[in-house]
Amino acid sequence: QVQLVESGGGLVQAGGSLRLSCTASGRTFSSSAMGWFRQAPGKGREFVAAINWSGGSTYYADSAKGRFTISKDNDKNTVYLQMNTLKPEDTAVYYCAERRYYFGSYNYLEGYDSWGQGNQVTVSS
Repeated sequence: QVQLVESGGGLVQAGGSLRLSCTASGRTFSSSAMGWFRQAPGKGREFVAAINWSGGSTYYADSAKGRFTISKDNDKNTVYLQMNTLKPEDTAVYYCAERRYYFGSYNYLEGYDSWGQGNQVTVSS
């Protein structure tokens, strides 16, 4: 079973940037698609971004397009989420997830097999 460990969250002012990292241990994830989701207080978990197994294709929620960039380094077993021009509404716990066996829509939460522990991102106004 893979373990996903996230880092890089924290407190930032509106307009600032953060980069989240998610490193896998236990086995390689070079053949896996990876996704980032987030959950704000009182809300459900929502899709943010995803990247296919090779890193050649990326997918974004409308709220993330133009501001966030997902990338994947298979040599380091790490996926990143670069977040720029952050807004207070981006405040949430961010989760990375691995998808190995589902080949449908990348924003389908139940298609992901393994999840990180979550990392708090707080954007102050």
